[in-house]
Amino acid sequence: MSGGVRALLVDGSAVSLRELGLSDTDALSDLLRALPEGDRHFGLFGAPARDEHSRHLAIGAFREDDLLGVASCVSASDSDSAEVAFAVAPSARTRGVGTLLLEHLASLARRHGVRRFTADVSAADSHAVRVLTDLGLVWTVTANGDVAHVDLGLDPVGHYLDLVADRESTADVESLRAVLEPTSIVVVGAGRSSSSVGNAVLRNLLAGDFAGDLLAVNPHADHVLGIPCRDSVLDLPPAPELAVLCVPAKLVPGIAEECGRHGVKALVVITSGLSDDPELVEGLMRAVHAHGMRLVGPNCLGVSTSAPDVRMDATFTRTRAAAGDVGLITQSGGIAIAVSEQLNRIGRGTSNLVSAGDKYDVSGNDMLLWWERDERTRAVVLYLESFGNPRKFARLARRVARRKPVLAIRSATTEQGQRAAASHTASTATPSATRDALFRQAGIIAVDGVTELVDVLAALDSQPLPLGRSVAVLSNAGGLGVLAADACVTHGLTMAELSESTTRALREAMPATSSPHNPVDTGAVVDEETFARCLDLIAADPAVDAVIVVTVPTALGDPATAIHRLRVGKPILAVRAGQAMSVETTPAGVSCYADPMWAAFVLARLVERAEWLARPEPDHVDLGGIDLAGARAVVADHLTVDSAGGWLDPDRAIVLLRAFGLPVLGGVLATTPGGAVSAQRSYDSPVALKAVVTGLLHKTKGHGVSLLLADRDAVTAAFEQFRGRFGTRLRGAFVQPMVTGGRELLVGVVNDPRFGPLVVTGLGGVDTDLVDRRACALAPLSTMDADDLLRGFGGSAEVFADIDERPVRDLLLRVARLAELLPEVAELDLNPVIVSDGRCLIVDARVRVAPVEPVDPFLRGLHVQRLTKEVAS
Repeated sequence: MSGGVRALLVDGSAVSLRELGLSDTDALSDLLRALPEGDRHFGLFGAPARDEHSRHLAIGAFREDDLLGVASCVSASDSDSAEVAFAVAPSARTRGVGTLLLEHLASLARRHGVRRFTADVSAADSHAVRVLTDLGLVWTVTANGDVAHVDLGLDPVGHYLDLVADRESTADVESLRAVLEPTSIVVVGAGRSSSSVGNAVLRNLLAGDFAGDLLAVNPHADHVLGIPCRDSVLDLPPAPELAVLCVPAKLVPGIAEECGRHGVKALVVITSGLSDDPELVEGLMRAVHAHGMRLVGPNCLGVSTSAPDVRMDATFTRTRAAAGDVGLITQSGGIAIAVSEQLNRIGRGTSNLVSAGDKYDVSGNDMLLWWERDERTRAVVLYLESFGNPRKFARLARRVARRKPVLAIRSATTEQGQRAAASHTASTATPSATRDALFRQAGIIAVDGVTELVDVLAALDSQPLPLGRSVAVLSNAGGLGVLAADACVTHGLTMAELSESTTRALREAMPATSSPHNPVDTGAVVDEETFARCLDLIAADPAVDAVIVVTVPTALGDPATAIHRLRVGKPILAVRAGQAMSVETTPAGVSCYADPMWAAFVLARLVERAEWLARPEPDHVDLGGIDLAGARAVVADHLTVDSAGGWLDPDRAIVLLRAFGLPVLGGVLATTPGGAVSAQRSYDSPVALKAVVTGLLHKTKGHGVSLLLADRDAVTAAFEQFRGRFGTRLRGAFVQPMVTGGRELLVGVVNDPRFGPLVVTGLGGVDTDLVDRRACALAPLSTMDADDLLRGFGGSAEVFADIDERPVRDLLLRVARLAELLPEVAELDLNPVIVSDGRCLIVDARVRVAPVEPVDPFLRGLHVQRLTKEVAS
């Protein structure tokens, strides 16, 4: 963190955190002198230094040039334990400075190999002991006279990460109040022309009856829309909490600086064009950072809040979003308008609308923290074109999704899609696969457009979640009922097997020409009372988890009215052929769709949410037999020789895999034909020779594999063939005993710097290139995630029909743990993995390592804008 980060305190104010150096000695001395006498004993302070015998790490929290607090640790260079201390200026206490510093120091220390903090604190200093023990790390406190010895384990276990997220939520929500619940707003660039953006924003604020004070800046007008204007922000008597900037791009940095100096807490920058000019971006962000402001945009539609005590519409939309309970953040102004108008149509509206634009600061992660605590928001909708911190996003989304539905409109834009595939595993790990794995594991309902989004929201708002996948279809039009049944199967639902008593009752209630079997067809001449009776019978059947009712009106009546009378605790979705809108809500609150396929799609999303909510919280699986130090040594040794990284030699890959308890077939790396012959004789069985060739990734496709070599002549001939084919590129041949029988699987990892490791599995061996037969999930894996991988690829049911899946589950969990603990493993390809006789065996393995910059994705910190159009979430 030598470059420093910005983070929020519990009061919503921002501080800068960075490592301290010799240049900070005077500031450190001033801080220590200001401490009360009773605090001065608790210190390991001084200029940080590192030598061959010790490590001294120190982090300071600054507001502008003032040092508010420091946390420091000292350890012997060969020790995994460090003595820790912290101090906070009296004027900055009770705002969480010490806790924030210790979180960042713990993360930094872990990167330097420190696994434990210890501290000797005066037993009378209950505040210091409480700060250390309230971090959430595993701790013990031992009293020894007047001294309390505190011991902290630095492993970031789940409870600790939850507490970090809670602290981040408290600070983030407080900082966002000026954005979403301001008591005063100034529109800078409020033009007199009705065609100007600033005029439209001011007009919407007035039309929405903003509850706070409304101000305007326009040096060329006395009044705009009845609001008095000032020449600049600095001329405003009180500092408004929120400034909405609608000025040319070149003016934005200077006005942002004026806002900061005057005490404005947050900016919404509507202006576009900044991202094309790094100097403008740098100027804007310099002002935001220097004055601790929050920022929405630039290049955005604006923000709105419908709370009765706020009533803020700081957007330039033509139609105001209706007040409602849907929280919406989007990077596209067009998507924001479309979603808002569609919600209005079905009688729903937004609690908050945030058009993030180029997303320099306020992001999806911020809004998830806000909506987690906002009781007015009952559903969350996201449209994000980039993910700056996907791992934190996934953890936050999972927390929110446990309490309220989170929906995302998928976008195909990811950084991963721009890089070429380098292995079978990488070629199947498409950008959409990574994104969808993130959404699926976080419990996010993914849709592919605004229409699908609104269709699902309508049902979530009006219907209970189903208890299972079993669906009954009732129709007065047989053909449409069949289409509905087909649609259910297409979307992974099952058709319920109605009980004999239900079928008998239906037969008695319906005309003789009707069909009492699912899909139930009452016939077109049935009256409304009979149709209602049939619906009651079907919904009451224990085998039915949900009902889709498909109706067409006839001259004899409209059976759709039967739905209005139904009161059961199961979801009922209606389909009304010829309906103009994709979804409407009946007076009884039932979602009614224009097409059976849409109803089945929506019901499948409800089932997926119910199943996700029924899953236990992700567990940390205790895997024995892991030699992490040995595995790290393999990686370090390779990167010492080749700093740019590359593919491990086969024998080193085996050592790495065995360090994680993975069942890998051994082998011998031979550099001469004689060495290969000796290896074959030692196995006393037929062997496979695999060429070790610089630049050869796919040995089979590159004719670098020879099988079933049973004697000296065959082994020698195969080795010589490799020499003739590959010349000086040949570094040797890897000799392994032949393995036959069993089913062949592929297990792989692709490590994305931002998304983290993606674990992929599917059919292996000769079936490797069946790309559609893949399942993937992001590490770390829970047991449920591993089971999803086992059952998620095409052909999995056949593979595990007569084979014990437990060894494969263990292998998947160990591979995921390897990828989680060794971020330097950029790619891993195990193919084939032979599964048979209650065990699995890795026959071939390739591992590529690469240097990585250590990243702690769960550390608290505000996003630092990059000088490109790609910005973070």
